[in-house]
Amino acid sequence: MPNSFPRPSRRTLAAALAIVLSAGVLSALSVSPASSAAPASDDSFYTPPSPLPAGKPGDIIRSRVSKAGPRKDSVNAWQVMYLSTDALGRPDAVTGTVLVPKNADPVKAPIVSFGAGTHGPAFDCTPSKMIDIGAFYEQSALDDLLDAGYAVALTDYEGYRQDPKTTYVVGRSEGPAMIDAVRAAQRLPEAKLSTDAKVLFRGYSQGGGAAAWAGELQPSYAPELNLVGVAAGGVPADLVRVTLQLDGKQGFGVFAYALVGLDNAYPELKLDSFLSDNGRAKLAEMQKSACTFELLTTYANQRIADYTTSAGYVRPEWVKRLNENKLGGTPPKVPVLLYHATKDQLVQFAQADTLHKAYCAAGVKTTWKTFETDHITAVYTGNADVLAFLKDRVAGTPATPNC
Repeated sequence: MPNSFPRPSRRTLAAALAIVLSAGVLSALSVSPASSAAPASDDSFYTPPSPLPAGKPGDIIRSRVSKAGPRKDSVNAWQVMYLSTDALGRPDAVTGTVLVPKNADPVKAPIVSFGAGTHGPAFDCTPSKMIDIGAFYEQSALDDLLDAGYAVALTDYEGYRQDPKTTYVVGRSEGPAMIDAVRAAQRLPEAKLSTDAKVLFRGYSQGGGAAAWAGELQPSYAPELNLVGVAAGGVPADLVRVTLQLDGKQGFGVFAYALVGLDNAYPELKLDSFLSDNGRAKLAEMQKSACTFELLTTYANQRIADYTTSAGYVRPEWVKRLNENKLGGTPPKVPVLLYHATKDQLVQFAQADTLHKAYCAAGVKTTWKTFETDHITAVYTGNADVLAFLKDRVAGTPATPNC
């Protein structure tokens, strides 16, 4: 396929994926290869200073005005880099976007930490870049929050930079990144947000896992935040059950990306030590130029046996880290909305149901909602319920769990 073939628009990503997945015609879809993508832009804003400056999690390292995509006329927005904490408990630098509606009083605005869904490993896939150019595939959910008068702090998670080292689905990294996005928004002078603001965590898919992790970590990691609720959909609560069932199937790229994310978070895992030459080349290509569309098309239906020389991902050091990143061990202290698609082909339904039951057993005020649809469609299907749940938490309406 010639390199001049146009890359699919990020603006139509989710809609296209929903149609493709439901029709089962991915093999017939003409998609440009990863090699045809334009080179990643060179943007030094995303490169962390070395050494990192002294400070506390949530402290701003740098900021600049965001174009804010389709919301440019209705919000004040900034891209930020802030201090956070990686999966090993060490300081790191994370980027993201802070958006404040112009028609809201920032001192009174609730703050929603928005966990974006899977964007892929390549630098050009960074969520804050997608927002900036108007290509964020969860724009409708973002619009809901801004139209309700909420400020939004959206993290890029750890590792998006020119030479990306993203820690995909690693909750011990993503949870702090979501929490510290709120702290950063509160400490950004231009935003004028209150440190007493009501705070909510919201996300779907990768973002659902991040939101749930933020909810579990907040009481010990950021007890000063006025957290009032967590809404998490399509949650990858148990990485073993989520990833292994994707081998040879539509979502294989997600499985492979998860291995990369864990390896980036934990150097002792040494993914490269059991990769084949083919696997090494494919994963290098993935990290250079794959976004969500490519993960679900270019890498669809492949097998991990063709990427590896042994099943190194079942070694004790991998099992230990996978168990450390399993949700449910420290249930949130606030009401939680969990929702999931019953026909989810990417994030196994059963393991999410297990999380909901664990939260209920632990006394969490849990609202559990299911949708008779697939993973991609539920990106949008759950938005109305999420917004209603968040509005009730802001209003102080008593939660109505259905355990």
